[in-house]
Amino acid sequence: MSNPTTTNASLMTRRTAAVARGIGNAHPVFAARAQNAELWDVEGKRFIDFCSGIAVVNTGHNHPRIVEAVSAQLEKHSHTCFQVAAYESYVELAERLVALAPGDAPKKAMFMSTGAEAIENAVKIVRAYTGRPGVIAFNGAFHGRTMFALALTGKVVPYKAGFGPMAGEVYHAPYPSPYHGVTVDDAIEGIEKLFKNDIDPARVGAIFVEPVQGEGGYIPGSAEFFQRLRALCDAHGILLVADEIQTGIARTGNLFAMEHFGVVPDLTTLAKGLGGGMPISAVVGRADVMDAVAPGGLGSTYAGHPMACAAALAVLDVVEKEALCQRSAAIGERLRAGFKRMTRDCKCIGDVRGLGAMTAIELVDPATGAPSADIANRLKAEAFNRGLLLLTCGSYGNVIRVMVPLTISDAVLDEGIAIIEAVLSERQNGN
Repeated sequence: MSNPTTTNASLMTRRTAAVARGIGNAHPVFAARAQNAELWDVEGKRFIDFCSGIAVVNTGHNHPRIVEAVSAQLEKHSHTCFQVAAYESYVELAERLVALAPGDAPKKAMFMSTGAEAIENAVKIVRAYTGRPGVIAFNGAFHGRTMFALALTGKVVPYKAGFGPMAGEVYHAPYPSPYHGVTVDDAIEGIEKLFKNDIDPARVGAIFVEPVQGEGGYIPGSAEFFQRLRALCDAHGILLVADEIQTGIARTGNLFAMEHFGVVPDLTTLAKGLGGGMPISAVVGRADVMDAVAPGGLGSTYAGHPMACAAALAVLDVVEKEALCQRSAAIGERLRAGFKRMTRDCKCIGDVRGLGAMTAIELVDPATGAPSADIANRLKAEAFNRGLLLLTCGSYGNVIRVMVPLTISDAVLDEGIAIIEAVLSERQNGN
């Protein structure tokens, strides 16, 4: 039941007065409760959630198994700091992830609280193991907002603007994108040009890469790209780090997106879907690489929090028992089929792409084919008015990314797709 004196507008006024301006809001709404793929605001209005807290609640809002696990842990203890008094759930989660992660080599894991922290610690591990300072990432990449993660991020506005100078010895190469005319050859040649013009490959410790670029526009890589990237890394003694913070935990149709490409990274970073709504991130990878850091070199007060570990173990149970990898693949097929059907009449859809449920449409000016952030933002705003939460992404802000909970019903999924189609059709017809 909503409080008649509490409205979205009144809360937004308080928010504007008390919260730092740099914290953005995609929608002028305050959540009161959420269940599976639906959310209700403080005024009682229902929304279909195609955002999932930015691909976090892969297992849906308030999954009963996760609620039960967190509640049970809270009754035992809420916090001890793993480095002070350890607890079994941290070890069990590490055991499960190293068993599930791609590759046959012995592996180990560590936990932090956020995706950016996982990236920062992966860089520390890489440098400790290789003794090399250089790191390569890709144009359009998003790896986080802390300072080294920000240096790896391949987009200036709004992430880097005003925060320089960035960390040194970080370089960027093109990410392959068939729709934008960037080939795998272009991407590999871009790295080789870095070796020729900017940094000796003997000084490069790692290449960080998203299996599907997230903020960059939901652009999937390919088996050819990752196999050539793996070969290039091996030729120069460079580690390959897969940033699976958004792609991991069944989002693309496999537990790890790199499984689609037959390539095993040396390290993998995870977050988002791992905690099912609780803050936890991980670095998992080759044991010899992970153990390069001396005791005390890794850790954080809240890292691998007991309730987050309990939630993550429950998430892995739900993914397996409810076959969410297969469900993710089916959701992706349903989404892309619906969006491709729309392209017959909605000429502003320039591209439909994705891997598993990680699916997007790129919106363009129908007359010129140029990226149109205006159409994307109008779609997001009008969808919100009709009860659907959407987010944009892409270098030009013209991509609508769909991040539904993998537990969404077909009926609710189709309801959301229908809203997108109605808004775009009305725009096409000038209504």
